[in-house]
Amino acid sequence: MSVWERSSTARVTAPARPRKLAKVPFVELADGRLQGVVSSGSDIGRVYVSSIAAGTYAFACSTNNNRPCGGARGSFCNHIRALVGEAVLQYGAERVARYLKVEAADGEPSAHSLTYEMSGTRPSQGDTTAAAPVFSRFLRHLAYLELAPSTAPLPEMQWFPPTRAVA
Repeated sequence: MSVWERSSTARVTAPARPRKLAKVPFVELADGRLQGVVSSGSDIGRVYVSSIAAGTYAFACSTNNNRPCGGARGSFCNHIRALVGEAVLQYGAERVARYLKVEAADGEPSAHSLTYEMSGTRPSQGDTTAAAPVFSRFLRHLAYLELAPSTAPLPEMQWFPPTRAVA
């Protein structure tokens, strides 16, 4: 590792297992939710922003322009199931279960068992107000893919000054 990588304050955790980004290009554990962007199975130009709240498992799923998901009526839709599956690949089942506060049954948790346990509580449908910031972060991540590979620091990624001096 270079000096810059070792001195960075934000560590990037390697995925628990490799995953394909075509179905779920963006997944994160943030803001008390498992949230991300899921591609539509029927329309290549449409994506859904899905989320599950930690503890209550209140779920939300809507298109990027805030149209409700037709499958998320009273229970988890396929987009949310795909999101849980990819989160398990990205972060590992134990970490996802711990973050969402899911009491897994005996044995090693899996995406299926986590989804089963959460849906068994009959969670309510949450609001879609988090969709805009999640989609905005996804678009910002996409913008970094367009940059030429470089080891130089990005100014917008440096939140703190390199020394303890106050600017």
